[in-house]
Amino acid sequence: MTETDPTPPRPGRLRWAVAAAVLVAVLLGFALWQRDASPRVTQSPTAPVERGPLTISVVESGTVRPRQQIILRNEMDNDATIVSIVKEGTLVKQGDLLVELDATLLENDRAERRIRVQNSEATLVFAQENFGVVTNQAQADIDQAELQLRFAKQDFEKYLRGEYPKQIKVLESKITLSEEELGQAREQLRWSQILFKEKYLSQSDLQQDELAAKRTQLNVEMAREDLTLATNYTHLRQLAQLQSNVKQAEMALERARRKASANMAQASAELRAREASHEVEKSRLARTESEITKTRIVAPIAGMVLYASSVSDNWDDDEPRINDGVAVDERGEIIYLPTADAFNVDIKVPEVNLTKIKAGLPARILVDALPGRSLAGKVVSIAPLPDSQSRFLNPNLKLYNTVLEVDPGQVALRNGMSCQVDIIVEQFADALYVPIQAVVQQDRQPVVYVVEGGEFKRTPVELGLDNNRVVQILSGLQIGQSVLLTPPLGSERKPAAEPGDKPKPLAAVAEHKTPGTAAPQK
Repeated sequence: MTETDPTPPRPGRLRWAVAAAVLVAVLLGFALWQRDASPRVTQSPTAPVERGPLTISVVESGTVRPRQQIILRNEMDNDATIVSIVKEGTLVKQGDLLVELDATLLENDRAERRIRVQNSEATLVFAQENFGVVTNQAQADIDQAELQLRFAKQDFEKYLRGEYPKQIKVLESKITLSEEELGQAREQLRWSQILFKEKYLSQSDLQQDELAAKRTQLNVEMAREDLTLATNYTHLRQLAQLQSNVKQAEMALERARRKASANMAQASAELRAREASHEVEKSRLARTESEITKTRIVAPIAGMVLYASSVSDNWDDDEPRINDGVAVDERGEIIYLPTADAFNVDIKVPEVNLTKIKAGLPARILVDALPGRSLAGKVVSIAPLPDSQSRFLNPNLKLYNTVLEVDPGQVALRNGMSCQVDIIVEQFADALYVPIQAVVQQDRQPVVYVVEGGEFKRTPVELGLDNNRVVQILSGLQIGQSVLLTPPLGSERKPAAEPGDKPKPLAAVAEHKTPGTAAPQK
């Protein structure tokens, strides 16, 4: 018997064998997938389509705030140290002393200010009296200068119309008399000469008459010279002197007026300066006294005392807490004084819920510190713009500050209490609804997957309002049907689903919920 060696397999046959094995595995897997992909939902959670009362509400977390709250600050122009402060939590009445700040430096400054005010008042009185003296002296100087001018003008008129004509008349009369005397002397000399020739008169008598005639001749000539001097020289000189006196008097009056004006302006300026200085000193004293009054802070209304370090959102944890001996910054907050019977609730509403709420909607308020108690309230205001701080922390998150008014006189609330707010948007006595997670959007059309005979069917629906837990169904479903709570996220095995059309859960795209939001009851 001859032994035959086995022939090694060819490479081409080996590749074909491997390909055949892979093909068989693929076909087997496809068959299994087809069996698993059949529209059977025996293991998928479902929920029935329900009908009954339905409450649509928006639930948000909030904080209790006093409706009327006054913040008492350090109104002084500088930092101040707290000397004494009322105990936090004390109920105070209007006018009660709450805080007393250190006023030692201000009281010392007030004493100095009072001395300065007294000194400025004394200088002001002196300036007022000096102004009166200057005014009186100025008027006296002007009156004296006017009088001198009037006298100068009168002297000029008196000389020109009285003294000068009189003087001319006197000189002319003197000339006339001298000429008459000269004529008489000449006539006497002529008779004396005749008598001397007849030897009836002596030589000495004749010489005496000749001397008298010469004397009268000289008197005539001197009178004429006096008239010439008075007319051509003395009159002109006197006239110029009197005119100069008038002009000098006018200039003296102008100088007196200017000097009076300057003195009065100087005295007036000094008076105004002293008045301004006095007013400045008085205002500084008043400001110091006002600062002293600000060191005593009283309650403007009745309420409960809360320290700013305990309730203020702007208080830095590194800053010292409000207490005796603590320095407070200028305009720094010290006490929050809320009223004890009126409160609001502040919440932040996401942008997606703005279409649901409006002012006037009622709300239920559950305060964390008051378990089992439900307070009534209503929406009073919604901010027109999103909260800037929230946008800074998360630009994609737009929250709108909303204020709700708590009905008064229900329970004793405190500032800063945490609460849950359930804003009642709508209440239906009879509505059809399904869980919100059962609805997905496909081609911008809300659909649900209805379970029929162990299989699911894609069904378009018309939606109403939702409350973050269930959504109202206006059309497309009926009572007794069941829907998938986990709709398939892949394409269906029927032509209704377009290629690449991937359904999205309605709850994932309908709204953005804030952390800690509780789902409302139906």
